[in-house]
Amino acid sequence: MTALRPERESDTSYGQQSYGARGAFEEWSGGESYGVTPHAQPQQPYTSYEPLPDETYLPPADEETVALRIPDPPPETGAATAGSAASSASRRIDPARGGRAARRKAAKRRHGRHGGASEPSGSPSARHGGGGRSGAPLSRVEARRQARARKPGAAVVASRAIGEVFITTGVLMLLFVTYQLWWTNVRAHAQAGKEASSLQNDWASGKRNPGAFEPGQGFAILHIPKLDVVVPIAEGTSSKGVLDRGMVGHYAEGALKTAMPGDRTGNFGLAGHRNTHGEPFRYINRLAPGDPIVVETQDEYFVYKMASILPVTPPSNTSVLNPVPKGSGFTKPGRYITLTTCTPEFTSKYRMIVWGKMVEERPRSKGKPDALVS
Repeated sequence: MTALRPERESDTSYGQQSYGARGAFEEWSGGESYGVTPHAQPQQPYTSYEPLPDETYLPPADEETVALRIPDPPPETGAATAGSAASSASRRIDPARGGRAARRKAAKRRHGRHGGASEPSGSPSARHGGGGRSGAPLSRVEARRQARARKPGAAVVASRAIGEVFITTGVLMLLFVTYQLWWTNVRAHAQAGKEASSLQNDWASGKRNPGAFEPGQGFAILHIPKLDVVVPIAEGTSSKGVLDRGMVGHYAEGALKTAMPGDRTGNFGLAGHRNTHGEPFRYINRLAPGDPIVVETQDEYFVYKMASILPVTPPSNTSVLNPVPKGSGFTKPGRYITLTTCTPEFTSKYRMIVWGKMVEERPRSKGKPDALVS
């Protein structure tokens, strides 16, 4: 029936209690068709149903249309349960709301465009473009910005380089000091000991020296019993050929040429290191007048007694090597010995001089002198 008709009270109550829109069913079904009468008993009002957490929710039949529709997906477990419950609640029929389109619009306003809870714009995931995921990758610009922030600045790089230079320099200096103060002594003692053994073997075998020696050639052994010094004497005073090899050098060149121990008169001048390279003259400042100094050759022992010391003098003072050395206290020619070395220790700025006078000449056939026996 399509004619207009007055509205009845029963129709009004029926429509309000069932659907929330008056006469909706009558308009769709044609009023009295299908056995529906205006005076039919009203149905019980629809009450919203909220399922329990463990209960599978089946939505009520849609009274607005009997057309086929796709069922809602089943609820998820775990973290998706809360979202499913929220979406299920949004699907409940509320008479006070409009149709399905209105409910969808309301759900979009509550949960965002894709159904997820919206995040504030200042959250970490929103700042990093994660779309609600805290572990989302950074953008290319953000990654470059963080890489530049982690890269050390020029001042840091410079300070590291300077520190490495200082450390390297310190290590090199430590190695150099170790080499000078320890290794040079080890090597010089080995070389000097080898030279002394070679001399004694030659003397024991009867091998004769020519009497004139080449630079660097050993020809005698110096004994200073008080200082426990036993060191070979070589011809010349060169650093590499004689002194740095741990030996004592004889002044035998040019204007500084001095006498030999077997000469009837003159000054036997010797030079040696005070520090490093065997340091044979390190403690000659401890000698006192009367202390013996013995020179051993192939045929004889020459015994000297320490007479005087000059603690400091310039390196240019060569008068200390004169046949009658200046400043020694000797006043007439004799048979003298002069020991020269550097001072203060670990420098070569000045020279220290020690003088002695020969008191005994003893052939080797008579044995060692008392100074070497006691």
